Amino acid sequence: MDFVDVPAQPRETTILELREFSRRLVRELGFMRTTLADSDLAPSAVHAIIEIGAQPGINARALGDILRLDKSNTSRQVARLEAAGLVKRKTADDDARSSELTLSAAGQKLRAKIDRFATDQVSHALRRLVPTDQQALVRALALYADALAHDNPNEDSATASTAGVQIVEGYLPGCIGDIASLHARFYAANWGFGAYFEKKVATELAEFAGALPAEGRALWLAVERDRILASLAIDGHGSGDAGVAHLRWFIVDDSLRGTGIGRQLMTTAMQFVDARYAETYLWTFKGLDAARHLYESFGFQLAEEFDGGQWGTKVTEQRFVRRRAP
Repeated sequence: MDFVDVPAQPRETTILELREFSRRLVRELGFMRTTLADSDLAPSAVHAIIEIGAQPGINARALGDILRLDKSNTSRQVARLEAAGLVKRKTADDDARSSELTLSAAGQKLRAKIDRFATDQVSHALRRLVPTDQQALVRALALYADALAHDNPNEDSATASTAGVQIVEGYLPGCIGDIASLHARFYAANWGFGAYFEKKVATELAEFAGALPAEGRALWLAVERDRILASLAIDGHGSGDAGVAHLRWFIVDDSLRGTGIGRQLMTTAMQFVDARYAETYLWTFKGLDAARHLYESFGFQLAEEFDGGQWGTKVTEQRFVRRRAP
């Protein structure tokens, strides 16, 4: 049987359909009502309860960033919840100008009620979808929400892009394919690399990850909703003054570039190597100026470079070395 690609519909049609579905979601989830989730609170207050419960000790500014509220609206929202006996406020130990927000016993009880309502609402809807459609829905909504957040004029782009992103250590199911895919797409678009490069990344990474946990080796992942958006690994050998570490598979998805996730991964990795190895090295290509600037800011220096064509495209390969400070 021949497979025929279905022609893509016009972009204007997609926009109109997404707008219609967005309006339907707002209506079906109850955001047009004065109260939400079987509570006596307005939608914004319900979201505030959820976020404070999820991050006890969060300050008002961070809460406002998450809820997309300005400073005055956030203050009024917190004051109303505090007056209702749902939220408690205390001065932060490290900054007398900042307050830490937590839920009171009544607030925790209400949050549990909201969670049950929302869980039941979603569970009932998912019963109408087969498992494969459920996973496709989760991924599509995640991508759409990320895209909306990235262009939100009321939100700092770094904060919006990293909301919900966690740095975790070690192997996670699916990470090998995700990391290989990140490398393949980036280096195909920028350097013309093909299947050989992707296979080499996937094969060597699979062997490395399969041996974890292992002494002197580590893998860190930036994860959002089970998607790997950035990675960095340290492959170490030896110990003490003779120990050498290889920094490998460092890549950040375009959606997180400029957010500080790359620097956060590098900081974690350098703390790891400084406790174990006298020297760390990495291989990269000439022309990746942003990456080079980041490497040099952590003490890496160019040690050698030469022209190579092993990837199917002629590039100038570079080796950077960082020696642990005495």
